[in-house]
Amino acid sequence: MRQWLPPSLQTPPGRQVLHSPASQTLASMVHRLGGNNFAPGLLQDLEPVLPAASWSVYRTGQRCKPTLFMSASRGVPDTTQDCWWAYLSGPYRSDRTWGRAFDELPVAQPETRLCHVTASEVQGEHRARVYEAHGVAERVSVVEYESDGSVFAVNFYRHLHQRAFSDRQIGAFESVAPVLLALTRKHIDLSHAHLPAAPAWTEAAAGTPPAPAAAAAATLPAEASLLPLATDGLPVLRMRLLRLQAELTDRELDVCARLLQGMTHEGIASDLGLGVPTVKTYRNRAFARLGIHFRNELFARVLGV
Repeated sequence: MRQWLPPSLQTPPGRQVLHSPASQTLASMVHRLGGNNFAPGLLQDLEPVLPAASWSVYRTGQRCKPTLFMSASRGVPDTTQDCWWAYLSGPYRSDRTWGRAFDELPVAQPETRLCHVTASEVQGEHRARVYEAHGVAERVSVVEYESDGSVFAVNFYRHLHQRAFSDRQIGAFESVAPVLLALTRKHIDLSHAHLPAAPAWTEAAAGTPPAPAAAAAATLPAEASLLPLATDGLPVLRMRLLRLQAELTDRELDVCARLLQGMTHEGIASDLGLGVPTVKTYRNRAFARLGIHFRNELFARVLGV
């Protein structure tokens, strides 16, 4: 994993960027600001600089609510939402890919850095659930360490079918990264997805991980209004389910708890080492015991416990 400082922003405005091949890329991004096509369109705009297949913008840390603001994919099925749920299912608590642990003392003032990490450098659970499960091979990010200890990150991902990012491409990304960070923040403001104040929060005090806010420009599941369940720990969700129906088997509890965390059938199958048809069988048996037919009914029932 590499970390380094972006080019100084004290140079004459635009000299370093606007006279480079990235100038048209930045112009296109500016035109998309505040529009519905900003998230998917940005990948297309950035391709001459960095040909990423997917990207995401989020804030994470132990003193704030992890929040996904936007994400999109290009040329591959969009699994960015699944990656986010997988990240929240555990790996975010011990994420070391930012070059500093979240339990370190906060920085005195916001600090911008660039990060480059390959899947092989990511720790076990994080690598398996997020990178390997979704075919992600590499990540380049421009991040801002915030004064409360959290990280605001704009991330671009290479998938397995793509060639590795070259030094030339990473260097070109470096030249536009500070402007890209500013444009992303501005788009969030213009889209009325204002960055929430990050309240003091500790997992020990809260008992469970925090619930993410809705993404600004991504398709959310139909049960989006029920997101407070999505990052409850599995033991908590299993207990809620048992209160509803004490006859649920262990495997039925495993499947339903993960459905409540927002995981897909494919994600559950991977997590439990089962086939997708088997996962659906356990789901159907559990739903029959609960007297329901759809996932949104499951959310509604559990919220009432």
